[in-house]
Amino acid sequence: MSEQLEILYQDKLLVAVNKPSGLLVHRTNIDRHETRFALQILRRQLKQKIYPVHRLDKPTSGVLLFALTPETARQMNDQFRHRLVEKSYLAVVRGWTDEIGEIDYPLVDGPIKAAYAEQLNSNKPRPAVTRYTTLQKVELPIATGRYTSSRYALLEARPKTGRRHQLRRHFKHIFHPLIGDTTYGDSQHNRMFRQQFSCNRLLLHAWKQGFEHPQTGRQVALVAPLSPEFRQLLDRLGITLELGKN
Repeated sequence: MSEQLEILYQDKLLVAVNKPSGLLVHRTNIDRHETRFALQILRRQLKQKIYPVHRLDKPTSGVLLFALTPETARQMNDQFRHRLVEKSYLAVVRGWTDEIGEIDYPLVDGPIKAAYAEQLNSNKPRPAVTRYTTLQKVELPIATGRYTSSRYALLEARPKTGRRHQLRRHFKHIFHPLIGDTTYGDSQHNRMFRQQFSCNRLLLHAWKQGFEHPQTGRQVALVAPLSPEFRQLLDRLGITLELGKN
């Protein structure tokens, strides 16, 4: 049986899946060696053409929406472009964050190597805003770096703009990088998670997505359950929130 994706929602115009971590949305020159893509897998699964309307980074899991007609794709692209789609992510970060916070820090939309370097002339920084709520904090009796214990927080992050790697770069900016982020993260904490918890992924999950249906006008609310591996990791960290029931 060919590989299949978990379908969260489907009608005549739209389909949403729960993308696993490590899966590209579509072919890209950045990962030329990859042979698995959500677009192709879902196209074979549904036996029809589909159209991407947004993207998730390869290491990010969660809600991924596709259109089933070109016109629907255009309409949903407009909603994303005009910031009409509500997006909510779950993230595990280093350190203890404020209970509620907002990160208002412009970002460059250029290549990764130019993400912080305006002088590389990729383009100018553009407005970028992320709001977050701390759901739970934990402290582990595990030494990391010069500290005898390690602190982490589970957040709900709500990006109000859609810049490249926005959440990963924003939390690095406030010195709370995401665990498992090999580009912007903390290598010591990433290594500890690999050694102590066999965690080899970015701890970022596109949890919820809400938008207006392009045909009916009704509000659609999508929720992507965490993978068993992510949930088991939270359990081992001592995070007991009943996320799967929300």
